[in-house]
Amino acid sequence: MLYMANFESEVEYLKKSFQTLENACEELRTSRMFLKLLEAVLKTGNRMNVGTNRGDAHAFKLDTLLKLVDVKGADGKTTLLHFVVQEIIRTEGARLSDADQTQSSTVNEDARCRKLGLQVVSSLSSELTNVKKAAAMDSEVLNSDVLKLSRGIENISDVLRLNEKMASDESLEKFSESMNKFMKMAEEEIIRIQAHESVALSLVKEITEYFHGNSTKEEAHPFRIFMVVRDFLTVLERVCKEVGMINERTVVSSAHKFPVPVNPMMQPVFPVPVNPMMSHSFAGFQGRPRYGSGSDDETASP
Repeated sequence: MLYMANFESEVEYLKKSFQTLENACEELRTSRMFLKLLEAVLKTGNRMNVGTNRGDAHAFKLDTLLKLVDVKGADGKTTLLHFVVQEIIRTEGARLSDADQTQSSTVNEDARCRKLGLQVVSSLSSELTNVKKAAAMDSEVLNSDVLKLSRGIENISDVLRLNEKMASDESLEKFSESMNKFMKMAEEEIIRIQAHESVALSLVKEITEYFHGNSTKEEAHPFRIFMVVRDFLTVLERVCKEVGMINERTVVSSAHKFPVPVNPMMQPVFPVPVNPMMSHSFAGFQGRPRYGSGSDDETASP
């Protein structure tokens, strides 16, 4: 009876969980700002590795994002992520400003552009809400919950068979009729839940392969990709706040720049990948890098 009482709420919980996973995959695949940020990181890494055999990477594992704050400038505070954020703020602000076509002084326009760009980058966390929810899920727990529903139906079926052997009055017959009706409904619902689970897990596998290539099989946790992005969003929020404070303090006419360090003697950012066509990992520098005269190329939209 407890199984029957909890059945509807359990089914609803599983439906929402699998839908969240599907939505999380869609968010990662279609978020313009997330893809733009990945492109900016890749482009910056290639610029830092110019002159080396690793300066033409085509992709990298998302774990790289968590290591961007480990690469610091000469001041020991400004990180590679600060630079990437500033680059995107500049290009996004210019894009929005051009669309607005509002005329103003150079100083005011620069400040406004940076503010607009920062708002766009800062909004990434709110765009990936389902990714953050999915990061808290456990694939084994979800699978166990689905199995419990299936086993519960089997137990009810056993009880009904015993009841039918003992049935001798009208009340027991009505009980059997009611239970059979519930079983038919529950079995159909469980089939749909199992199908939903299969689709959701398939999409998670696809999105992981989309970003990590053949290294997907190395993932210890099927939902780890969401955990990495969630942790990165936390770091990104902090860096966006710091960049906002820097821009407010900086004289706009000589806006604060974070030139990319270019030093062929430094340890490359992108070491040799296991799969050179897909996965390039990011390694922090041994020692503190010095800033060089990085290019001012704008980050292109994906």
